[in-house]
Amino acid sequence: MGVLEFQKLPVNTLVGADWKTFQGITKGQKIEKGYKTKYCLTKGICWLLSSLKPLQDHRYNKRLKEQSINMEPVFILGHWRSGTTFVHNVLAHDKHFGYTTTYQTVFPHMIMWGQPMFKKTMAWLMPDKRPTDNMELNVDLPQEEEFALSNMMPCSYYDFWFLPKNMLEYCDRFLTMKTATPEERQIFKDTFLKLIKISLWNTKGEQFLSKNPPHTGKIKEILEMFPNAKFIYLIRNPYTVFESTRSFFNNTIIPLQLQKISPEEMEKNILEVYSRLYHTYEEEKKLIPEGNLIEIKFEDFEANALEITEKIYKTLSIPGFEQARPAITAYLDKKKNYKKNAYKYEPRTVELVEKHWDFALKQWNYKL
Repeated sequence: MGVLEFQKLPVNTLVGADWKTFQGITKGQKIEKGYKTKYCLTKGICWLLSSLKPLQDHRYNKRLKEQSINMEPVFILGHWRSGTTFVHNVLAHDKHFGYTTTYQTVFPHMIMWGQPMFKKTMAWLMPDKRPTDNMELNVDLPQEEEFALSNMMPCSYYDFWFLPKNMLEYCDRFLTMKTATPEERQIFKDTFLKLIKISLWNTKGEQFLSKNPPHTGKIKEILEMFPNAKFIYLIRNPYTVFESTRSFFNNTIIPLQLQKISPEEMEKNILEVYSRLYHTYEEEKKLIPEGNLIEIKFEDFEANALEITEKIYKTLSIPGFEQARPAITAYLDKKKNYKKNAYKYEPRTVELVEKHWDFALKQWNYKL
């Protein structure tokens, strides 16, 4: 167990942002009463650490900026709480993949230098399990890269963790990018490419493995960067997704927010964001070349993970499954006794899901 409890962190993850990003996110935004101490402490640490960013920039420009990479990254997509973390952890046991680590998501500007010292400190402080579902936390484990992107550019959907009153605005600008400016689109592409190159260098991978729910709304932009990218789309029972997302968001936002959002407002936003993300994905998946997309029900993956993992490799023409099989099998054997959260669907939950997400229930044939 780490020294600090996740719910009682004295700072938020913007401590690892560069100064330009911190200013871009917070400029003109209202920091509410009760959060100003956290804001000031986060701001102070960010300002100090930002002075070290040029060290990594110099090494990146010298070693990686012009370096070519595998242009067929694999993207694990799906709404939050759809099982993307489990699939990510399974595939990450194939050592030919590279990925963004948990440490990198918090300190993306301190990867190519000083990592041992900062990582050791972070490992000492951070909790060893996620508070929402008891999934293992470790500085070197694969993590969704949106947390890193939110510390590298001022146009990430995860800015809503700090400024939740802007959640729906950020949904259209930074999640689905429907209202993003050409400049914001280019910032995303440039920043993401840089992140990928550093992630591959850091984990010694050959092919980038992404697990990032926000990318579910950016297929168009991703294909503009990587025309032959591979996509795994996770589908899960919407009743479970709603209950789990509501719990996850309401708990995770506590140590990160600089504004207050009521559980009722968060619930309303979750219902709306799901709809916008769903329809954007359904619209943009038509752009994916044939043979580069596989859609999987998480319940099926959970029941027969090894067999479906092999199917993923074959469907998407990903090399190396036989070499990775022993490591993947060993990981799955260790997880056989993992106890996940059990959800009881209250009548109100059923009513909300059936009212707002009936399109998903019908398309994927989920029933109570």
